[in-house]
Amino acid sequence: MSEATLASTVAIHASTVADDYFRPSSISKLPITTDAGDSSTSSSNAYVTQAFPFSSGNPRIEETRGVMHLFLDDAVSSSSNLPVGRSPLICVLGVPNHMTYADFCQFCGSFIHHVLEMRVVRNDGMENRYSILVTFDDQNSTDAFHKHFNGRRFSSLETESCRVLFTVDVQYTRLIEHTQTSLASTEQPSCPVCLERLDQDMSGILTTMCNHSFHCSCISKWTDSSCPVCRYCQQQPEKSKCLICQTSENVWICLLCGFVGCGRYKEGHAIKHWKETQHCYSLELETQRVWDYVGDNYVHRLIQSKTDGKLVELNHHTEHFDDCGCGTDPGFSEALLNSRVESIVSEYNELLTTQLEDQKLYYESLLQEFEEQNERDISDAVKESLKKNTKLQKLQAKLDKGLKEKKFLDEINENLLRNKEIWEGIIIKTQEREKEALRLKDQKIKELEAQLQDLMMSLEETNTIEQSATSQEKNGDVVSLETRSC
Repeated sequence: MSEATLASTVAIHASTVADDYFRPSSISKLPITTDAGDSSTSSSNAYVTQAFPFSSGNPRIEETRGVMHLFLDDAVSSSSNLPVGRSPLICVLGVPNHMTYADFCQFCGSFIHHVLEMRVVRNDGMENRYSILVTFDDQNSTDAFHKHFNGRRFSSLETESCRVLFTVDVQYTRLIEHTQTSLASTEQPSCPVCLERLDQDMSGILTTMCNHSFHCSCISKWTDSSCPVCRYCQQQPEKSKCLICQTSENVWICLLCGFVGCGRYKEGHAIKHWKETQHCYSLELETQRVWDYVGDNYVHRLIQSKTDGKLVELNHHTEHFDDCGCGTDPGFSEALLNSRVESIVSEYNELLTTQLEDQKLYYESLLQEFEEQNERDISDAVKESLKKNTKLQKLQAKLDKGLKEKKFLDEINENLLRNKEIWEGIIIKTQEREKEALRLKDQKIKELEAQLQDLMMSLEETNTIEQSATSQEKNGDVVSLETRSC
């Protein structure tokens, strides 16, 4: 944005009810471009720009502050009038806190494939809402997203509508170490979920409010409103106030009766409550630590550091024993050290086990969803290919018909083979019966031949005897004749 364009910047406040959520710090007018290509800076044909302060990061660990300059197009309703100098960077203002990162990715629909990077930020003076800076791959996708979603309700059950504004520039006024300073960072870290390199050319990148970056495809499966890495929740609870003086700073709550009072560095209503009721345990709402008024110390051995968010040891017990002179005894110091080390290791193991179980369940759900989606994609691709390729359909039909005929012929072949085996068995049995019959026949013939031979021999003997008898009779007759003749 040129210096001449920003020279006319003046301070104003929003006047409508919808603008109550957006408190601009400055305003200026820029020309707009029509379909004819001409530009104008008149009051009736000009775009207004405003500067919105924002911040990001976990306030207890790190925080980045900056200012984003946005085009305001409330006065122009035609989609043909677009601001001059717009870029593929837009801002979605006033997204309700109950919408998780996955909900917003689902709300973007098919446009999520054209997103290079998204950054979630907080706007000053905007309670229970957040804004998202979105970078697209080209200007056409940016204009289409603005036309489709600007003024559209987030859901049919809500009255709030989406407000999409073109972004002129994003300036960072205070940078923290290890915090990304632009939407297009030169570093290429890896996604904490899939452990693959974060690359805009491969997949869109979403940076959460606590400055942790993920692939859009990975964070869209995380249904919780907290960050998968540091568990920072974008839905911050309402600030509690002291029931006596109504202050919201250094507030403590009694763990026994729920009384909310300010600390000793304010009006001291919390400690007064302890003196009146003897309720000795009180929780500090800001740090979530419990104080014991009787022992005059915290009950925790491990606390979360405000500097880097890591778990560190609370050394109030050491100071107490040193004051009483017990720290000079080596045996006592060693026993105390061992006790504290065992307690720290136990608490750390429990915390680590819980985190590992959460990560395991999350990754298992991701793997199951990926497998199901992969199967659905393969099935859809096969069906789509079969629908589009008619030749393949015909070949598939012929193949199916051939497979049916082959199956039919295989069944016939199996039946014939079974019949062949049956008939072979029948033939073998028949041949055996014929062989047995021939054997019996031959045996019978031999027996008959033996009987016939015996009969012939008997007949021959009979004939021989008859012939002998006849010859003897003839001889007797001759003798008698001779005798008579004598």
